[in-house]
Amino acid sequence: MQHSTITHRIIELKNNDLALRDRLAKEGRLSDGYDEEMSALHIHNANILSEIIEEIGYPTVEKVGKEASEAAWLVIQHSIALPNFMKRCASLLKKAVDEHKETPTNYAHLTDRIAVLGGKPQIFGTQFDWDENGQLSPNPVEDKTNVNERRKSVGLLSIEEQTELIRFHARQDNLIPPKNFEQRKQEMEEWKKRVGWVL
Repeated sequence: MQHSTITHRIIELKNNDLALRDRLAKEGRLSDGYDEEMSALHIHNANILSEIIEEIGYPTVEKVGKEASEAAWLVIQHSIALPNFMKRCASLLKKAVDEHKETPTNYAHLTDRIAVLGGKPQIFGTQFDWDENGQLSPNPVEDKTNVNERRKSVGLLSIEEQTELIRFHARQDNLIPPKNFEQRKQEMEEWKKRVGWVL
């Protein structure tokens, strides 16, 4: 580990993120779209991480340790209002994976999230959302027949096991489906256009 001050800073970003999520969950504010307070924190964290990346490159385990590297990935996953930042990080993470400095699991999650936000089918089936039946289900997946093979190749559980886990955690966190599925879908599409995911 080469950058102990940076390590602590990245972990602090993650802790602030999780603390806010926990508070919003307790207040019942996680199911009504993308909370403004959460959005602001995600952008703030991404801006700080972007400066760190300018300084040291992608925060791999080798540079900042396992906890901070995982924390950096979480900040990147949550930077959904910043498409260019997410895509740049995906490119840097891919290089780190190719050099065996990071595991492919996080890269699978990040590329899936970018695909879904961009209105495309995901490859590994890691991204979930509420469906019209009020269940958390995987977003559309490319070549669904072979998805479990692809998931296994990057160290993920089967999509069936993952679905069960996601739904279990949603119940634990008291998450409820949106009151108006179609309205939420429309708001989401408008938001994606506004921040630049889709034209």
